[in-house]
Amino acid sequence: MLKRILGGVVGLLAVALLSGQSAHAQEFPARPLTLVVPYPAGGGADIIARMFGEALKEQLGQAVAVTNRPGGQGTIGTAEIIRLAPDGYNLVLSAVATLTVQPHRQDLPYKTPDDYDPIIKVANLPMVLAVPANAPQKSAKALIDFAKANPGKIRVGTPGNGSVGHLIVASLNAKAGIKLGHIPYASGAESIPSLLGGHIEAVVAHPSEVLPHVKAGTLVVLGTFEGQRSGTFPDVPSFKELGIDVEMGVYYPLVAPKNLPADVKAKLFKAAKAGIEGPAFSEQAKARGYIIDIKEPEAFRAELWDSYRANEVLLKSLGLSKK
Repeated sequence: MLKRILGGVVGLLAVALLSGQSAHAQEFPARPLTLVVPYPAGGGADIIARMFGEALKEQLGQAVAVTNRPGGQGTIGTAEIIRLAPDGYNLVLSAVATLTVQPHRQDLPYKTPDDYDPIIKVANLPMVLAVPANAPQKSAKALIDFAKANPGKIRVGTPGNGSVGHLIVASLNAKAGIKLGHIPYASGAESIPSLLGGHIEAVVAHPSEVLPHVKAGTLVVLGTFEGQRSGTFPDVPSFKELGIDVEMGVYYPLVAPKNLPADVKAKLFKAAKAGIEGPAFSEQAKARGYIIDIKEPEAFRAELWDSYRANEVLLKSLGLSKK
């Protein structure tokens, strides 16, 4: 009799435990989420993160606190999140260079795309070369010709050492046979005031960062670094059109600590995908020059690995790898 009672109690406890686990899994998210942007406010990553945070909040029914943790070309905020428990409540909107360039340039808590869990690519963002509207060089060809005749006279601001903008400047120098001066800033947005103030001659930045100034008539875009013309600046040639094959852009991965539970990852991906594809996000993104390109988490991890390997080769060829 006692054995039967004990057996029944054990059975009930087991059912309760399994039910509790199931309920816990179904309850995610039971509290607000934190989305870290590891870059300064006002830049391309910050703009897209705040748009995305709103979209994710609508899908999950929980608040999403967007917090800037700038420093170390995005590595400080990214590493901060990757070190945390993989519960789905702490996420980081990082950038491709932070994840696939910086590990080749410095020792970090993460090294490869297997050291964190990619959830979704939030957006692609091409890069452009912009100058003041009153600059003497009115075309990309004129700027290249001037740079050839005047090594170091054109100083170009970028989002920092080891950023995609930095790689673009180094690649332009190598492929066009010129010497542009590289001036690193904490973000593309922070380089714009220096350009407008006459402290540098050009910037490599995101369309979202230069577009308001182009509309205001203070900046002009001379060239883009895409394989085809930009939808945001359809009258501007790509450098590839000009015979200088430099094709690079930025994309923003939503990343969580490694070993995120499969059900939590699936729910985050589903909510993020729905938010990105929704009109509130997608229309704003298109207007600002962002490109939506969604992949499943493991397909996205494979893309990050492709970028990681390609950047390893590129950095070595440009002499920018860590010693």
